[in-house]
Amino acid sequence: MGLIDDLERFHSVGEDRREDLKEFVAYGDLSASDADSVRVPIKIVDLPEFAYDKRDQGGVGQGDAEVGQPVDAEPQPGDEEGDPGEEGGEHEYYEMDPEEFAEELDEELGLDLDPKGKQVVEEIEGDYTDVARAGPDSTLDFERMFTEGLKRKLATEFDEDFLREVCKVEGITVGDVFEWARDEHVPVSHAAVAKLHGEVADERGAWESIADVEANVERTPVRQRIREQGLDHVPYRREDERYRYPEVIEERERNVVVVNIRDVSGSMRQNKRELVERVFTPLDWYLQGKYDTAEFVYIAHDAEAWEVEREDFFGIRSGGGTKISSAYELAEELLDSYPYSEWNRYVFAAGDSENSSNDTEQSVIPLMEAIDANLHAYVETQPSGNAINATHAEEVETYFGEDSGDVAVAYVSGQEDVTDAIYEVLSTEDDSQ
Repeated sequence: MGLIDDLERFHSVGEDRREDLKEFVAYGDLSASDADSVRVPIKIVDLPEFAYDKRDQGGVGQGDAEVGQPVDAEPQPGDEEGDPGEEGGEHEYYEMDPEEFAEELDEELGLDLDPKGKQVVEEIEGDYTDVARAGPDSTLDFERMFTEGLKRKLATEFDEDFLREVCKVEGITVGDVFEWARDEHVPVSHAAVAKLHGEVADERGAWESIADVEANVERTPVRQRIREQGLDHVPYRREDERYRYPEVIEERERNVVVVNIRDVSGSMRQNKRELVERVFTPLDWYLQGKYDTAEFVYIAHDAEAWEVEREDFFGIRSGGGTKISSAYELAEELLDSYPYSEWNRYVFAAGDSENSSNDTEQSVIPLMEAIDANLHAYVETQPSGNAINATHAEEVETYFGEDSGDVAVAYVSGQEDVTDAIYEVLSTEDDSQ
């Protein structure tokens, strides 16, 4: 392998190979990304290079030292020990859109999930392939109108010179000529035959029979005559007019709305909030990448609930108590704008599982059953282990069971649990929906 090959390999490693996606989701810097662009740090590989000794100690095999004499290795002026650096190592980012992120996460976690549920039919205008009998002049289909006129001309034209010769047969009458024309499929009227018959009255007897005419007079087909002589006119009719209009195409579009709920009460300290962000942010990217249209609703709650913007969702903290049902009540209200018949709906909630007395059993669980959704999920973030009164996740899991198909419960004690929690949520949705 030559130096050029080595260099290309190092560039390939540094530019193309991204940091392990699971490691990025669990431990990486999510703040560099936004809703539409995921920025994954690239592992930088230093290229090999020659280093030269700046001290004047001579080259190999040179110098005044005797053979075998050790070289003085005492530090020289300027060889001072420095303090450890505080700046991070150099790095770059690989940018991917949510669709690519979803594909990468499917591969990384061993998932292969397709969008479930509803498909909204949207009508859009396609190419101008359909026609109607009326419309603006700018959409008149001239090509079609010419084709119809030409077909009519081919159907009504005949070799008038040959018919004139037939009218010169000895003793032939108008009726005889007309009957012959019908048998030969010559598109001529009785009146036209009578007119020609009268014009050649003085030449009657020029031929003994029609067979004599056919043997001596060449008939020119209409198509050949048109090719040789061209067209002097094309017989258009009003019925030939057609106006082009665009074909209406039905496109099926998969839509999703994701409701993210977060406990912002006093017990949700920074480490718990960060774990919520590490789970919810990749879930948002994933579903946005999977569906054609994705909308997100963010609800914060303590004892009461309110809708917030995405940029405020993970940073809010209040000093109040906790009533999780208040968030589900607001979610039910907001989801009225997203009918379940047209939208795939996901409701994701997270907190430390602390809730007011009996609220989970009496209010939250009934609301979860009442809110139609592809999937309900609750993510417990409890870094120090379960607190005595942190029972919400356990109550939900006990009530719905582990194999409910539309309710997922995940437990996150630290960053190492993040990808497992994401897998638990994404792999729970019932395929039958």
